[in-house]
Amino acid sequence: MAIDVNDDVDGAAEGVDEDELGLDARPTRDSRAFAVAVVALASVGLLAAFVLTIERLALIADPSYVPSCSFNPILTCTSVMTSPQAALFGFPNPLIGVMTFPVVIATGAALLAGARLARWYWLGLQAGVTLAVVFIHWLIVSSLYSIGALCPYCMVVWAVTIPLFVIVTERNLRLLPSDVDSPWARAGRWVQGYRTPILVLWFLLVIGAIAVRFWDFWITLF
Repeated sequence: MAIDVNDDVDGAAEGVDEDELGLDARPTRDSRAFAVAVVALASVGLLAAFVLTIERLALIADPSYVPSCSFNPILTCTSVMTSPQAALFGFPNPLIGVMTFPVVIATGAALLAGARLARWYWLGLQAGVTLAVVFIHWLIVSSLYSIGALCPYCMVVWAVTIPLFVIVTERNLRLLPSDVDSPWARAGRWVQGYRTPILVLWFLLVIGAIAVRFWDFWITLF
């Protein structure tokens, strides 16, 4: 991802307490880029989660229903949706996305409008994206080694959650510490400088795991 997401909006409004929600009439180009990236990624995730929810409800209503994302024995939402892992908390997992992605979209929209968000809000968002990235990796491992199938719409959610985690974490590491020379701030600047390689390597590792796990099936397609 080549978008520069330096977010200096927090310090732009003079005279506003750091822990208050204020308005910055002059959001920077970098803060707008960060906000646009957040809105775009979360919107794609919300759409995928919403479609998954509709498909799951249709499958509940009619067990013989074939979801639109079921293409073959490996790329099939049916096997994933009917697994115990698909309802970890007692309800369909996509509902988590339907509830949480709008919060991320609202955050980006608020930044585009010039909002200055409190420190506690950013810490809460950081906790949210961290839990999300841990959760999707548990789902990735479950899909590969327990369920033995891949849900295309689920993979869309995986694909947007990873960069969301990276850009939010980078932003918070750089801007939340009061000392710009602290180890956290330096780590944030390092992530900023290597954001694209980090994302490319991360995706390659996931794709590689998928390729190796289902190699016997993939080679039958050629």
